Amino acid sequence: MKRRHFTDEQIRRLPRKTNRYILADPELIGHYLRVPARKSKAPITFVAVTRHEGKQVWTTLGTTDTLRLAQAREQARKAIGRVQSLTVAAAAEDWLKRRVRAGGFRTVRERGRIVERHIIPALGSRAMSDVRRDHLTAMLDRIEDESGAPMADAVLRIFGAIARWHHQRYEDYQPPLTKGMWRVTERRRKRILTDAEIKAIWNCDGGSYDALIKLALLTAQRRDKLRTLRWDDVRGDIWTIRTEPREKGNPGQLRLPKLALDIIAKQPRLNAYVFSGRGEGPIASSGYHKAQFDKLCGVEDWRVHDLRRTARSLMARAGVQTEIAERVLGHTQGELIETYDRHSYQDEMAAALEKLATLIERIVNPPAENVVALRIGDKADA
Repeated sequence: MKRRHFTDEQIRRLPRKTNRYILADPELIGHYLRVPARKSKAPITFVAVTRHEGKQVWTTLGTTDTLRLAQAREQARKAIGRVQSLTVAAAAEDWLKRRVRAGGFRTVRERGRIVERHIIPALGSRAMSDVRRDHLTAMLDRIEDESGAPMADAVLRIFGAIARWHHQRYEDYQPPLTKGMWRVTERRRKRILTDAEIKAIWNCDGGSYDALIKLALLTAQRRDKLRTLRWDDVRGDIWTIRTEPREKGNPGQLRLPKLALDIIAKQPRLNAYVFSGRGEGPIASSGYHKAQFDKLCGVEDWRVHDLRRTARSLMARAGVQTEIAERVLGHTQGELIETYDRHSYQDEMAAALEKLATLIERIVNPPAENVVALRIGDKADA
């Protein structure tokens, strides 16, 4: 039966065999006991074993005559960290360099920011092998209190990636992660805006930001695609959506409805971007514009990405077929379909956006007879 724990008394009573043997400490990876052969008078020895540059490194810590188990474990933790020479800061940089930057990930800046701002200050000087679950919990608790549960989960996700990368390179290392560490229990957001909320944000005067919001609702595209929309991306009524390496799918090209084209045409040409920011760049992606817009429109608890979900729901309401609506969003159709169905679906997606625009116009500017009927109904209910 596999040992679950050791005590000093159990170690003193370990049987000696014909040949010397090694016994792993079940509570500390990389810590072992070297039990001498039966004929030897030498005491049992505590050793730390790790790998450095592909080779095993054995460090003798002391014997059972001079060390208690708790002391040996503490020395083993220090020895493992020292031999590997990889603190959390060093492991994080190794992961960023060899995995993230070399892999061409689009989120390299955000991942680096999370490492520098949250992980390094809390754990950077510790050896990877010395980071325990309670260290992680303390860090996540503080981040949740200061920046919210979603940020705590983002940090946990990054640390988990670093730990898995380190585990792939050092077999003696085991990540201190377990199930149930996430702070946000509802992983998939389902919020869509009601007709009243759509009307409120549509009629809100928020400058270029409200134009971006309207275009998000009319096209069902992701915020960064709209934020970085360039004037030369739109030729006639066709928007060619730029595609970067390793990014999520997008529809490629969309024929925009007149309502969307009118919004684009009204934007001032200050630089290469339709929604310009300071200098030569696009409008900032920070939450400042959103916070100011929320105060003006009065709609609460919504995100820009909720508009993408709302637009998808409106397309279904307008009678757009599921397959076409999913293509507008740029969702993958499955390997088999994408291999054999080479049709562009440009006309079908254009028709879907026209239906979406028509429905949005009815919501934000309802026909006069509907307003009268609604008022009569309200009186009747009263």
